[in-house]
Amino acid sequence: MMKNYLHFTAGDNLLFQTWHPDSSGAIAGACIGLVVVALFERWLSATRTGLQSYWHQRALALSANGTLAEKCCEDEDAVSAQPVSKSAPSQKKRTVPPFIVTHDILRGSIYAIQALLGYILMLAVMTFQAAYVISIILGLGIGEILFGRMSYSSN
Repeated sequence: MMKNYLHFTAGDNLLFQTWHPDSSGAIAGACIGLVVVALFERWLSATRTGLQSYWHQRALALSANGTLAEKCCEDEDAVSAQPVSKSAPSQKKRTVPPFIVTHDILRGSIYAIQALLGYILMLAVMTFQAAYVISIILGLGIGEILFGRMSYSSN
């Protein structure tokens, strides 16, 4: 039976009924796996932020050039080679970037994977196995140290 308090004892199911670390070595392996999942979640967050910054700049260039959003990825060299012209003062600037299918589908997919990883880590914490909790906190902290500076874009 699962304990509803923090403990270091073996025998809790981790995510699946078949993933049942019984020995200290199996718990250590599960902890290493949880650290890797936490590191991957932080890397994915930093990557998503970097991609959003790139996509924002790309959308600004496309809207400044008057290029349709559907043609954004056909010939990147041709679009980037065109000079960015100033918009007429009477035109209203966009407050929301245009919908670009390739950008938005990828952004949504990355966010869904990030949410899945968050739920996986949450379920591991809900076992109340203290070694899992410590591993997740260490993994998230180390991941933030390694990848956190990439999350801040200079827009």
